[in-house]
Amino acid sequence: MSQTNHVILVTGAAGFIGYHVSRRLLERGEQVLGLDNLNSYYDVRLKEARLAQLTSFQRFRFLKLDVADRTAMAAVFADQPIYKVVHLAAQAGVRYSLVNPQAYIDSNIVGFLHILEGCRHAHVQHLVFASSSSVYGGNTRMPLSVHDNVDHPISLYAASKKANELMAHSYAHLYGLPCTGLRFFTVYGPWGRPDMALFLFTKAILEDQPINVFNFGKMKRDFTYIDDIVEGVIRALDKPATPDPKWSGETPDPGTSSGPYRIYNIGNHQPVDLMRFIELLEGTIGKKAQKNLLSLQPGDVPETYADVDDLVNDVGFKPDTPVEVGIRRFVQWYRDYYKV
Repeated sequence: MSQTNHVILVTGAAGFIGYHVSRRLLERGEQVLGLDNLNSYYDVRLKEARLAQLTSFQRFRFLKLDVADRTAMAAVFADQPIYKVVHLAAQAGVRYSLVNPQAYIDSNIVGFLHILEGCRHAHVQHLVFASSSSVYGGNTRMPLSVHDNVDHPISLYAASKKANELMAHSYAHLYGLPCTGLRFFTVYGPWGRPDMALFLFTKAILEDQPINVFNFGKMKRDFTYIDDIVEGVIRALDKPATPDPKWSGETPDPGTSSGPYRIYNIGNHQPVDLMRFIELLEGTIGKKAQKNLLSLQPGDVPETYADVDDLVNDVGFKPDTPVEVGIRRFVQWYRDYYKV
């Protein structure tokens, strides 16, 4: 149970992961300050519906704010005793970064700097921030490991997430700010994002519309169920990053540091063939999909597969919700929410 003077700041609280993380923190008795700019990247009504769920908790406060607003962000940290931060606010989406690159710099780079500065001045105990499996970019050695170099991003979104990791590392090193970056792998589940495959596919199949299947279906994704993501976030949050005594500048390990800094993959560790995923969805809905088979999109990768050994060893958690279970729960939520 948290003390009244202990506030956990969750940015992107009206977002898919932010909503679920906030809810979980509230359910265990934490004081949560949720922050979101409620931008129109996707249907704001869905964000507002998530928020409505959170505001039923009396320990939840909401601020409509943009992390890119320097003055407002400084005030957030000055006005209340924030002791931990879960930073999930970001301009999301690989494809959109090809259309509106500026949004990624404003939110993901400038906004992240304001978070780091706030944490530094408020002497925050632990900053946990969302990175992404997209940072692996051109890497093809599977499973993807936090100990591998990630210097070949293939989208600006990926580059912005890699930049976050580097920025956090510099603050951990300079100011002793414990920072943990979490590389999320294809998150799905109830209250999910309308721009993600499962949501798009479900909507299209129910409305008798065709679905776009990229790389002619030759894709594998480490689909990770939202409850597993939340568990990983909370466990990481409860265990502030510490320096790795074995870290050496002679053979620098990208996954740890001589400062209080850690990177973890959170993935299901069992990639699923996209066509198999669609089959399971068809079975759950009870309807066949019409498929538009298309080539691989710029910025996209054919396969993701997470090595989660560090997560298991350090925080004692291994994501394992089977995709069959996750898809069923999502479709059930979708039908309930949209009344179909």
